[in-house]
Parts: sequence; structure tokens; C-alpha cells
Amino acid sequence: MLVHSESVRLPDGAELEMALWRVGAGRARYRLRYGRDGAWLVQYDNEAGRGDRRLVRARATRYEFKSVEQLRYDFERDIEVISDGGEAHA
Repeated sequence: MLVHSESVRLPDGAELEMALWRVGAGRARYRLRYGRDGAWLVQYDNEAGRGDRRLVRARATRYEFKSVEQLRYDFERDIEVISDGGEAHA
């Protein structure tokens, strides 16, 4: 069951997408994405049986999900680093 979904085009032309689903017994699926010009630059998800993962500039790494608050903090931090022209944390 879809719990929350939001898609926003930011003033600078970037896109931000967030979705959260409840899939039963305290489990959730999520997808948070940030991108521009048709390319997702930052993505956090646990879809399609891949487990929790973090994707920054096409480089995928495992992500240790702790809480929704921590997920959102990590996601926003990566966006800030990307927007400032640097590389995100490893």
C-alpha cells in the first residue's frame, strides 16, 4: 500500500521524487531520487529484491537502513554535496 508519494520540480530545474510503501508486518519499501536533465544523480531504494542501496552518480553501494529520518538525512546530504560540485560520502 502506498503511504506517501511526492514529485517536485525545483526552481533550478532539478527533479525530486520520494515514495514510501507499506508491504506488511512492519516492512516498508522506499525510493528517493534526485536528478536533472533526465538522469538520476542520487537514488536510495530497496526495490526489486536488491536490498537497501545507495546510488550516487551511477555508483551503487549497499545502504544500511536505520530509520526514515536517517534515510532522509543521508539522501539530502548527498544532494547537497552533488549540488556543490563535490563527491558524496562513501
